[in-house]
Amino acid sequence: MSLSTDRMVSLFGLDPATYQPSDLHVAEDRIYLETNCYTDVVIELLHARGDEPLAAMGSTVRVDFEGDQFTFFKPDPADLERLFGIDIHEMQPWRSIPTQIAELVRAGRTMTVELDAWLLPDTASTSYRTEHVKTTVIAEAIDLERARLQYFHNGSLYAVDGADYRGLFRLDDPDPAMLPPYTELVRFDAGPRLTGNELRGASLDALRHHLAHAPADDPFARFGPRLTADLPDLLERDSAAYHAYAFATVRMAGAGFELLRAHVDWLLGPAGAAASAALGRIVDGSKILGFRLARQRAFDPDPILSELSAAWTDAMTALHRAID
Repeated sequence: MSLSTDRMVSLFGLDPATYQPSDLHVAEDRIYLETNCYTDVVIELLHARGDEPLAAMGSTVRVDFEGDQFTFFKPDPADLERLFGIDIHEMQPWRSIPTQIAELVRAGRTMTVELDAWLLPDTASTSYRTEHVKTTVIAEAIDLERARLQYFHNGSLYAVDGADYRGLFRLDDPDPAMLPPYTELVRFDAGPRLTGNELRGASLDALRHHLAHAPADDPFARFGPRLTADLPDLLERDSAAYHAYAFATVRMAGAGFELLRAHVDWLLGPAGAAASAALGRIVDGSKILGFRLARQRAFDPDPILSELSAAWTDAMTALHRAID
């Protein structure tokens, strides 16, 4: 799977300048073009490999209100293994991360790495050189001699080199007191790579499994009292606090259920139309609630939350009817 030049070693031989991202990250009808850093990089890894990312999104039916935030959803590792033969599990970064990446890519593998978005040029409109935020990337190619990394991040494929590359991996100022980043090994030899009807059948089985473990009650009904309690404090704080709150709550919910809607459309087609429509109401309601929060003015969230609750109940009911 790996491709090499004299210096660059690459999984797929891609060029960030010509790379075409998954439709999930560019389609004009999508509201949340990016979901969260982990799910987005897995989507792009699958897309770049030639797999259908939507097949692995059934686990988003389990998105729940966790007490102070909605679930930070990720593709289920068991689904990735069963559907695509991809195994992702934690690894021990006991040596130089660039060296580790190069060795893995040469072997037709790769790794996820948690990095500081402060030094990732693709975050120029948000975090680059302005805010220290941990984020996950997946290595696609690396050139150790030229100090260049090509990586999946958020909704596309990017490159970093020079001082940013050296800073990301602390090559010029290694500090033994700094904890190593969280990393995972990504293998592509964990089983068969399903396609066609086999892929759809296995994806449907996975959705049934995840639906059986979906929240037992309406998460938006539980979110309502917490939002009401949090609003006075949010109104007194700055925009950074709002963005952090919105990302962890309404944006996470909206992005997760929008992925679920796309999964249902791909997997069930017309049989999932009622569920898809209800999920669309969740997405729209989450967007509206996010806009209301962004104004940082007092408002009554109950009408929006009531519609979100009704939409969630309708979606779960329709999904059970469609696949049971």
